[in-house]
Amino acid sequence: MSRIWAIIPVKPLANAKSRLAPALTPAQRQQLAEHMFRHVLKISTSVPQLAGTLVISRDNKALAIAREYGAKTVQESGAPEMNAALMRATSLIARWRGSGVLILPADLPLLATEDVVSMVEMGDELYTMVIATDQVRDGTNAMLVRPPGLMEYGYGPGSFDRHIERGKAAGAMVHIYESERLQLDIDLPEDLDVYAQWLNGSTPNGLLHMRDEVR
Repeated sequence: MSRIWAIIPVKPLANAKSRLAPALTPAQRQQLAEHMFRHVLKISTSVPQLAGTLVISRDNKALAIAREYGAKTVQESGAPEMNAALMRATSLIARWRGSGVLILPADLPLLATEDVVSMVEMGDELYTMVIATDQVRDGTNAMLVRPPGLMEYGYGPGSFDRHIERGKAAGAMVHIYESERLQLDIDLPEDLDVYAQWLNGSTPNGLLHMRDEVR
């Protein structure tokens, strides 16, 4: 039985995706953030190769949504720094005797079961990192680390190379998982255009009404 846990860090949904302000209203941005979060939750909680899903957030609404899907939750207080928050969540997984963690951002609208299964299978050795990057090979869009706490996280600009360096320094076998689906995170207006193309010509505003499909 798998002992890999997914960790999903979630920023307050009401304040999410501020860089999309030129294209979407605040209400649309919140709706989009919730739609993507529900999609990631639906995938992570339905994959038998994962032992469970842990959502960490200071947003009560996000935590309530997570519990709808059977995920465990940890409520942060204040405005915690993401890397520190992830380390605390990882320590919790270690105490639960988890063998590894798969960190999934809440804004991966194209995440598929295949991606999660493939990353878990690639990370079957004890000291392993499996990492997927974004469209410009700068950020970290998914990362499996085994065992939990193998290294300090370094999310932020340039995190893809930084995580690879830290993984190697910790003695891990590093695998890069290539996936066009995982390359797309929605941060900028042009990302909406790419997403719309994946949705067979749907308009960016049209995709905002798809929320019920992932409930």
